[in-house]
Amino acid sequence: MLLAIDCGNTNTVFSIWDGVQIRCTLRTATDHQRTADQYFVWLDRLLQHHKIDMDINAVIISSTVPRVVFNLRVLADRYFNCRPLVVGKPDCLLPSDPRVDEGTQVGPDRLVNTAGAFDRYGGNLIVVDFGTATTFDVVAQDGAYVGGVIAPGVNLSLQALHEMAAALPHVDVTKPQRVIGTNTVACMQSGIFWGYVGLVRGICDHIKGEYDQPMRVISTGGLAPLFGQGETLFDVFDEFLTIHGLTVIHQYNKDQGNI
Repeated sequence: MLLAIDCGNTNTVFSIWDGVQIRCTLRTATDHQRTADQYFVWLDRLLQHHKIDMDINAVIISSTVPRVVFNLRVLADRYFNCRPLVVGKPDCLLPSDPRVDEGTQVGPDRLVNTAGAFDRYGGNLIVVDFGTATTFDVVAQDGAYVGGVIAPGVNLSLQALHEMAAALPHVDVTKPQRVIGTNTVACMQSGIFWGYVGLVRGICDHIKGEYDQPMRVISTGGLAPLFGQGETLFDVFDEFLTIHGLTVIHQYNKDQGNI
């Protein structure tokens, strides 16, 4: 079985793929100090809880936090006796090479989302990922990543608002009943919710205008369903898009004889 690891700035997701379906998805806080042994104990106990044998013989990693990769490599080598594929490294092949400015390093999460989205939905896409940052990835007709947009994430914006304005409390992200808030919390929730609805719609409209072709919008990330409710922002919500992209890239490397 394949262990697909998606390491973001906030959380790291471990998924077990048996070649047909995702058997289990586990989440932990991203911590570069966590050792390979700690990862293994945590993973072993949770897989036992889910009654899944740890029959892992392949590992693929996407990480936006370079410092965690070393211990994840050690995990794969020490406990699963395999060399992991690390997206973004030269020895990890991509189904389509990105077309960006020379010398630009594209985030591995964006490459993975591109591969997963193209495999499921074809080309001419905008992939909106609600993570620590809110990213917009443009997928060309042939499946290549051709650029995008990076905006501050929803929770990051809320945190900054709370920390930099002494009188403003920390609030949860939710869809408010009304746009006009009648108390501080309602005002903040309205600003965040409707502000990001406008941000997503505006950026997607500008991308479509510049790209000058019909495009579908695919959303992923924990807060995507919240911003999709009652609004026509997205054509599809795909909860496991990133994990699917990791399985696509792994299979491509396997088909090319790279592993």
